[in-house]
Amino acid sequence: MIGDILQKIFALLLSIIDRKNKIKILEFFKRKIANQFITVLDIGAHKGETIELFYRAFNINKIYSFEPNINLFKFLKSIKKYSNNDKIKIFNFGFGNKNEQKKLNIFSDSSSSTLNDINERTEYFKRKKRFMSFFSKNKNFLIEKQTVQIRNLSDFISEQSIDKIDILKIDTEGYEYNILKNLNNNDFAKIRFIYFEHHYDLMIIKSYKFSDINSFLIKNKFKKKYKLRMKFRKSFEYIYEISK
Repeated sequence: MIGDILQKIFALLLSIIDRKNKIKILEFFKRKIANQFITVLDIGAHKGETIELFYRAFNINKIYSFEPNINLFKFLKSIKKYSNNDKIKIFNFGFGNKNEQKKLNIFSDSSSSTLNDINERTEYFKRKKRFMSFFSKNKNFLIEKQTVQIRNLSDFISEQSIDKIDILKIDTEGYEYNILKNLNNNDFAKIRFIYFEHHYDLMIIKSYKFSDINSFLIKNKFKKKYKLRMKFRKSFEYIYEISK
């Protein structure tokens, strides 16, 4: 009982902190795209935080949201204001190199779930596990491995005949480069802003560094416009804008 209460208090505090960050992100985009009708690709929808953020603040043409975790997908589809809205489309798959099935590591902190392998020997993993276990009756930080569907993003853009993407948002816990590097050049030209989260901790095993993403985006005519550190995490949020 006490553990459940503490867990709810912790979740509330974290949501308040993250909300302040999101307000700063909104302020950036409002300076750039106020009063325009926009199309958003929301990769890593989680519990609909990005849907709620942009739908309330902007004129929406369409939001395409993607969540490979079947439990979170069902949660999103159960929200009537999302599922009954023709401006919001929710899909139960993620993106990566190609069409395939992969194992999704799902944590008790569902926002930390990742397609990447985990290094459980790192201090960051051990510290996070202890911290999350304190707030939960379930002492297992990694609670399951779920088989999920992965697709290629350019294939999806072609299938949906999407000719303009105002904001491509990616929050995939260490998988963002795998998604970006498999976009074709024509699809890069359709994107105005790329908004993504990057992890610097060693818990998530990645085959790339931030410098690889930065160089790749610069090569594809994007410039870094915004950087925001996330509280209590070794993570930053970045916004890149295409050069005109």
